[in-house]
Amino acid sequence: MSKHNENPADPFKKALAEATKVMANDPELTVSYTVDPSGLSGEAMRLPQVSRRMTREEVLLARGTADALAMHRKYHVDSVHNRYAPPGDMARDLFEAMETARCEAMGARDMPGTAGNIDTKIGHEAMRRGYDQCKTSSEAPLAVAAGYLIRHLATGRDLPKGAQNVMDLWRGFIEDQAGGTLENLQDTLDDPAEFARFARQIIKDLGYGDQLGEDPDQLDDDQDDNAEDTSEDDQDPDSSGSEDTDDDEADANPEQAQEDQQDESQAQVSMDEMADEEMGEEADMPEGEAPLEPPAPPPASEADPNYKVYLNSHDEEITAEELAEPAELERLRAYLDQQLEPLKGAVSRLANKLQRRLQAQQNRSWLFDLEEGILDAGRLARVVASPTTPLSFKIEKDTEFRDTLVTLLLDNSGSMRGRPISIAAICADVLARTLERCGVKVEILGFTTRAWKGGQAREAWLNDGRPQQPGRLNDLRHIIYKSADAPWRRTRPNLGLMMKEGLLKENIDGEALEWAHRRMTSRTEVRKILMVISDGAPVDDSTLSVNPANYLEKHLRDVIAMVERKKAVELLAIGIGHDVTRYYERAVTITDVEQLAGAMTEQLASLFDADPRARARIKGLRKAG
Repeated sequence: MSKHNENPADPFKKALAEATKVMANDPELTVSYTVDPSGLSGEAMRLPQVSRRMTREEVLLARGTADALAMHRKYHVDSVHNRYAPPGDMARDLFEAMETARCEAMGARDMPGTAGNIDTKIGHEAMRRGYDQCKTSSEAPLAVAAGYLIRHLATGRDLPKGAQNVMDLWRGFIEDQAGGTLENLQDTLDDPAEFARFARQIIKDLGYGDQLGEDPDQLDDDQDDNAEDTSEDDQDPDSSGSEDTDDDEADANPEQAQEDQQDESQAQVSMDEMADEEMGEEADMPEGEAPLEPPAPPPASEADPNYKVYLNSHDEEITAEELAEPAELERLRAYLDQQLEPLKGAVSRLANKLQRRLQAQQNRSWLFDLEEGILDAGRLARVVASPTTPLSFKIEKDTEFRDTLVTLLLDNSGSMRGRPISIAAICADVLARTLERCGVKVEILGFTTRAWKGGQAREAWLNDGRPQQPGRLNDLRHIIYKSADAPWRRTRPNLGLMMKEGLLKENIDGEALEWAHRRMTSRTEVRKILMVISDGAPVDDSTLSVNPANYLEKHLRDVIAMVERKKAVELLAIGIGHDVTRYYERAVTITDVEQLAGAMTEQLASLFDADPRARARIKGLRKAG
């Protein structure tokens, strides 16, 4: 390759990769530059792409990201982290954020040159996620704020603007709740295990102790105590010196020792069998003592501990591609397009209206005089005169909405069959395409059951003698039509699956809503919006025939209350032909399915509207049509 064609960024990339390996103390580390999210995976590190122009922002971001990941590689101990990591979502987010802050603070202390680079990376992420625009603590993630505060207290360095804003919004609350624990920060930084205990105590101080799970140190103490008790039981205080005698005899006659050992093994088996028989006879135990029982299984629902599921081993979370062959999905998609041909004009107009409203809030700007990108019309005459003229392209600056995820949860019940499910599918498709153009990630999910009237769960219940109050008595089917990270063009055929004969069955809304909420809270986006589209109350004949008539409806209300109480996700709903305002606080009921596109567009546009009065008008809307 000639020098003229070499990428001028390559020497920088190579030098940064080598320096990163040295800082991480890992010569086997593989460093790559990609447009995918940065991070560590095994022995591979992904860094932000650096273009041929090597802008100052690109170089600083690459260096800051490399330093941050190198510090994590150097100071993070997976075994300790996995041992102490809590199972709850919020607790784990706090734990991860504080550990990241510890690694970066250790790097700033031991390698001061990394501190400024990491500040650049933090500042870039904070601005990209819109942290500088947060006005109240409810708009800023607590876990991120806790990580920022740990880094600030550990290093004494001021944070970049957006990060400083998030920390300030939560700092008073964190210090009020965990001020005493924070005083021990400097004493724990060097020891990953001590810091993990420190982080767990912070989480407990902040009110999330119920998400910590079992204390690993307590489990170890219990195991040690059991081991000591076993050791003491093995020793007979009245047989002093007998063990030495046995050892001597074993040395003198190894064959006899082996026979004795076999006899002892047989005797132990006999004693175990006798113990099992005594347990079977349920011998009386002294009052106050009880046999150790295994821990109770976790509740079937976080929203309602009393909600029961008779059998969940046949439930499935499945992608659309697994339910139909590619050729069938293409055929069903073509059928869907054919069904909605008369509506395409109206739906497209609404989509364009939504896109204009969203993009009007973006400060659009361009970078000119580039070697690649979109041809700059202002340079067109120069390009025509001299086609080899460089620096004739432009690109639009990255001005996405601050890290937003929209999830559409579609009712796939039998009552949606026909025109309602067709319009719901095409509206979801158009919204996904529109929002993706505006830089908003979209996930499309559906929920139904695997069978009518119970399926394998009901068969198991019948075989068990029909116990009273069995709880949910059907097999769930939760479908992923489009994941948040999948581009729309790859998943477009999937929505045709809703046209598949026999797919739409019963609807158990509460568990579907809880499933969608769990998926969203595990994501890193700052803002999360969940839109439910349904045509009525949850209905499953098998469940309702042997439980109270409001069993599924009560659970749905409990899940909605939990989602709105946690405030991690903004929840809204659209009811088709049925009033869903009795369940959801922010809801619209439409009487004609053809109004669905307009209702979805208005609801989503209102959430992005910069005018609070416009948001209030939509939020107060209870019915459409």
